[in-house]
Amino acid sequence: MSPLWGLISGEPNALPEFLSFAVAIVIGITVHEFAHAKAAQMAGDPTPGQHGRVTLNPLVHFDPIGTIALLLAGWGWGRPVPVNPFLMRRPRTDNILVSLWGPLSNFIVAAVFAIPLRFGFAGDYGIVLVYIVILNLVLGTFNLLPIHPLDGSHIVSGLLPLQQARKYDLFIHQYGLLLMLLLIVTREWTLHYLVGVPVNLLFGLLTGGSGIL
Repeated sequence: MSPLWGLISGEPNALPEFLSFAVAIVIGITVHEFAHAKAAQMAGDPTPGQHGRVTLNPLVHFDPIGTIALLLAGWGWGRPVPVNPFLMRRPRTDNILVSLWGPLSNFIVAAVFAIPLRFGFAGDYGIVLVYIVILNLVLGTFNLLPIHPLDGSHIVSGLLPLQQARKYDLFIHQYGLLLMLLLIVTREWTLHYLVGVPVNLLFGLLTGGSGIL
């Protein structure tokens, strides 16, 4: 749940927690979508550049509904980067890499911002660093789930033989929304194991602290 509700209810330290959460959202979404756009551009696809997405300006990567949902409920999304795999030099391979670079960029950000926490010089910035590390680990892990429209579905499709990939794409596009809703409804169990457990493990490895999800 978003720290915004703690701020509204007047909980102690709610303001710095909410501001830290907001900063983490800005960094996480911006880096994730920029990584997709830059990877596609480097693969030969001009589409992200034509839509002004090859930039670290956070405003162009925010989806109004998805970003507000993240701030209010801790559950949302960024504005998807338009890509055209058929304009890439190696359509299937490059599309895998473009999809992979979004989550990978979040893991890199988490590792970099975990350094002060790991070595004990975070100081007064501990709260914001913790939020940045956690949110980026969550974004990276969640987006690897093989459910449309998450990055994991594109990666799995690209790794499958062509005939199986077509069947998988048909299935995942038909039932992706239903599977996503099922995840949300059963999040206390499914997302705990699919996202929470690996995020806690990675948080501990990166920071030396205990998991907090």
